Amino acid sequence: MGKDKCPECPKCLPGWLVQFGDLMSLLLCFFILLLSMATMDKKKVEEYFEIMKRSMGFLEGAEDTAAAEKEKLAAENMDASEAGNEGDAGAGNDNGAMIEALDEIAQAYNEATDSQETPDVVVVTKDNNEYTMDIPASLMFGDGEYAIQNDQATKFLTKIARVVRTMEDKMDIEIVGHSSVEETIKGGGIPRDGWDLSALRSISIVKELIKNKIEPSRLKVSAYGSYRPKSDNTLENRRVELKFVTSNVKESGLKESNFFDRVGN
Repeated sequence: MGKDKCPECPKCLPGWLVQFGDLMSLLLCFFILLLSMATMDKKKVEEYFEIMKRSMGFLEGAEDTAAAEKEKLAAENMDASEAGNEGDAGAGNDNGAMIEALDEIAQAYNEATDSQETPDVVVVTKDNNEYTMDIPASLMFGDGEYAIQNDQATKFLTKIARVVRTMEDKMDIEIVGHSSVEETIKGGGIPRDGWDLSALRSISIVKELIKNKIEPSRLKVSAYGSYRPKSDNTLENRRVELKFVTSNVKESGLKESNFFDRVGN
């Protein structure tokens, strides 16, 4: 039984195929030329091709591109949140170290001036990372005076400044001055009353902190005169408060609605 012969192959390729090959070669050279002149980010290019492959089904088990991108964004947000929590924890540790250091300074002063006539220095911890050091005015100033003339007071403020310099730069310090009704105000000049006296005492401490390399923009002066007494004890009412406020307080305050927002709602 005879076998069928294979059909003879054409001797030459079709004429259009040669022109098509030349066109593809020219296009390839054109894109290579563009690529050589372009500046691309390798990582972004790889991500782009990865997205194109997934969307066109070039990869086996191709997933929905939008879903994959959402998962990627969610993972990035989770990592950022965890990093933020770690940062808050680190700030909390720094603040705890600051309280311990201020407590040690206050305790050293209290032991050095173990007297019933001189009130103790008190470190008060408040909410929202605000810390207040209550310093008796008798430590630094005489009756009706606002100039720091005591070496012990200067050393005391130097130790406080040394602690503040180790803390985060975003921490602000408010110096609040208080006077008592019984204080003697010398007439004929400044201070004229308890307001002037409490304000000038705060300013004296601010200048002393600036001498100890505390950034002036971090300092704030407040004064209440004799209108915010601490107790019935005159010596306790003559005081200066150092309020240490961290950046967390200011950021949380910005998120709270102001008066006009509440009225509008």
